[in-house]
Amino acid sequence: MTHAIVMTGADWVSLLLHYLMLSLLAIGGAITTAPDMHRFLVDERHWLTDPQFSASVAIAQAAPGPNVLFVALMGWNVGLNAGGLSLAALGVVLALVGILLPSTTLTYLAAQWGHRNRDLRGVRAFKQGMAPIVVALLVATGWVLATGASYNAHDWPLWLVAAVTAVVVWRTRIHLLWLLGAGAVLGWFGLV
Repeated sequence: MTHAIVMTGADWVSLLLHYLMLSLLAIGGAITTAPDMHRFLVDERHWLTDPQFSASVAIAQAAPGPNVLFVALMGWNVGLNAGGLSLAALGVVLALVGILLPSTTLTYLAAQWGHRNRDLRGVRAFKQGMAPIVVALLVATGWVLATGASYNAHDWPLWLVAAVTAVVVWRTRIHLLWLLGAGAVLGWFGLV
């Protein structure tokens, strides 16, 4: 479901600038910035709806390829909501350039420096200190995706399936696609 929005040139610049900023915060990948993307695109600007946001992430994560594809889908949906295919293409370009250019450049330069200085205590400490931050950002992303589509704590079957799936992934070697398939079957029959 699309909803018509009106975007000015300043809005398009704002979209680009926001993604440029998020790019530098995307420690652990672009998906870790999804909570702020949701805040900006859905809550603040109303350029996307909750279902469009969640669908953009879900479709891109299910598709083969890099997980940054959800950013392209968000840009696409913003452009479609603003008036059609040409604006959808503009949304894709601005969102992808914004999220990829700064982080790619910084990563390249930092990797070169880090490799040259890999034996320094500060470099080793930085790498170890980033792990809990990445995990926390991924948990925040999961929370936004789970609650953004009107799910709440009263949907106990959904939360039970999520908890059981987390334990199964953690404690077994069952392939994740089997669990996704099981979730799809449960959803098909209306159990979650």
